[in-house]
Amino acid sequence: MISINNVTLSFGKQVLFEDVNLKFTNGNCYGLIGANGAGKTTFLKLLTGEIDTTKGEIVIGKGERLAYLEQDHYKYDDNRVIDVVLKGNTRLYDIMMEKDKLYNKVDFNDSDGIRLGNLEAEFSEMDGWSAESDASELLSNLGIPIDTHYNLMKDMPNNLKVKVLLAKALFQNPDILLLDEPTNNLDLEAINWLEEFLINYSNTVIVVSHDRYFLNKVCTHIVDIDYGKMKLFVGNYDFWYESSQLLIKQIKEQNKKKEDKIKELKDFIARFSANASKSKQATSRKKILEKIELEELVPSSRRYPFIDFKIENSHGKDILSVKDLVYEEDGKRILDKISFDLQKGDKIAFVGTNNIAKTALFNIIMREVKYNRGEVLFGKTIKPSYFPVDNTNYFNKNLSILDFLAQYGYANDPQALRSFLGRMLFSNDEVFKKINVLSGGEKARVMLSKMMLESPNFLILDEPTNHLDMESITSLNKGLINFEGEILLASHDHELISTVCNRIIEILPNGKIIDMRCDYDTYLEKRKD
Repeated sequence: MISINNVTLSFGKQVLFEDVNLKFTNGNCYGLIGANGAGKTTFLKLLTGEIDTTKGEIVIGKGERLAYLEQDHYKYDDNRVIDVVLKGNTRLYDIMMEKDKLYNKVDFNDSDGIRLGNLEAEFSEMDGWSAESDASELLSNLGIPIDTHYNLMKDMPNNLKVKVLLAKALFQNPDILLLDEPTNNLDLEAINWLEEFLINYSNTVIVVSHDRYFLNKVCTHIVDIDYGKMKLFVGNYDFWYESSQLLIKQIKEQNKKKEDKIKELKDFIARFSANASKSKQATSRKKILEKIELEELVPSSRRYPFIDFKIENSHGKDILSVKDLVYEEDGKRILDKISFDLQKGDKIAFVGTNNIAKTALFNIIMREVKYNRGEVLFGKTIKPSYFPVDNTNYFNKNLSILDFLAQYGYANDPQALRSFLGRMLFSNDEVFKKINVLSGGEKARVMLSKMMLESPNFLILDEPTNHLDMESITSLNKGLINFEGEILLASHDHELISTVCNRIIEILPNGKIIDMRCDYDTYLEKRKD
C-alpha cells in the first residue's frame, strides 16, 4: 500500500501538485491520466523516490518491494538478456553474484565457507534454483525467442529491449508495480498477455498509458490529474469519462437553477424594495440571495486538436491492387507473394508481430522502397497521403512549422494557415518553432496537419498514435471514423483498430498474409478458434 499525505510538488513558482491525499491499495490497478505536462511521469518518480516532495510525505508499507518499468533502452547494453531480468530481484541477483565470486576464489577460507553457507540457505529460501527458468519463461511469454535469452542487450532490436525491461519489472513479483507507457512498442500478442497478467495480479499496480482499451481492460480505478489536483474515480477509463461528463453536466444544471433563482430574487427585490408593505420580504430575500453560491466549473486543461480529413476529389472504381508482391531485405524474404485488392469503403488494419513487413509494405505502396517482384497499382484518381512510422526525413530541415506546412496548403494565406494550426494546438508564436526541434507529439500533429492540407482520398498510417497524448488519439480516432475514403492502418491501439477498421490483414512471420473481412474483435475471436 502507498499513502500520499498532503503532498505538494513545485518547481520554482510552478506548482505541479498541491495538497494531494490518496491511498493505493493491494489488489487494485490505478490508471494515471491527464494532459501532456500534467505530471504523470513526475508523480511516478515521486513514488520511486527519484525526486522529493516539496511538502508532505509518501509512505510505503514496511518491507514492501517496488518495481518501476525503466525507459532507458540502452542502460543494460553490456548485459545478457537473462541477467537483466534476474536483476529485477536485486537481492537474489546480488546473492548469485557473491556466490559465484566465492566459488571462484583461489584462497577460499573458513569464513568464506560460513558466508557461502548462509548465502546458499537464503538463495534456497528465495527459490533461487528456479530463478533462471522463471525468467526465461517470462521472456518467452512476452514473445522473446528463447535462442536470444543469452544474447547481449545491445544486440537486441528496440522493440524486444522494451519487453526485456518489462520482464525485469515483473520478475520480482513486487508489492507495488509502476508502469509508464508499458504498451509502447509491444505487439498485440504481448499486450494481450500483459493485460491478462495485470488483471490477475494481486498486488498494487499504478500505470500511465495512452492506450484507452488497455486502461479499460486492466484498471479498477482512475486517477485524474488536472490543474494540480488529483481526483480518484472507481472504475475504468470509460467509467471515468462518463462520470466526469455527468459531473460537468450536473454542475451546469445546478448552476442554471441557481442562476434562475438569483434572477427571480433580484427581480423581486428590484420591484418591492421601495414598497413599505413588501420591504421586509425584499430584505429577507436579499439575505437568501447573498447565500447562493454558484459552483465553480473549472475548464479542463485537456486540449483536443481538430482532426478532419476532407476529400477534395472523389475517386473512381479502381483504388489499389497488389499482386504476387515479393520483397526481400538482406537476403531474407519479408513479403512472400502477397495479393489483395481494395474495394470502396475498405478500412484495413494490418496486424501481426512482423512490424518490419508492415512498414516495408507501406513504403512499397508509396514508392519509397523498391520491391523484388510483383505488381502494385494505384487507381488513376487516387490521391494518397502517408503517415510513416519514421518521419525523420521530413523534420531534418531548418523550417518553421508555418513555412513547412505552407508547402502543402494556404501558401498565399498565412493567416488562414495560422488559424488552421490553432485548431491543431499550435497557437501564437508556436507556429514559428523550428521543425527540427519539435517533440515526438508535436511532430505527429504536424504530420497529421500535412495530411489534412493535402485533401487526400486515401490514407496510409503506420503507428500514428506513437507519441500522441490521449486527447490527440481521441481526435484522430474520430477523424478516421468520419473519413469517407479508404485507409491502410498499422497500429497497436486496440480501440483505434476496432472502431475504425472493417477488414483485417494479418502478415505472418513467413511473409504471407491472412485476409479477413470483419472487424478486429471478430478477427481475434476467430483467431482463438
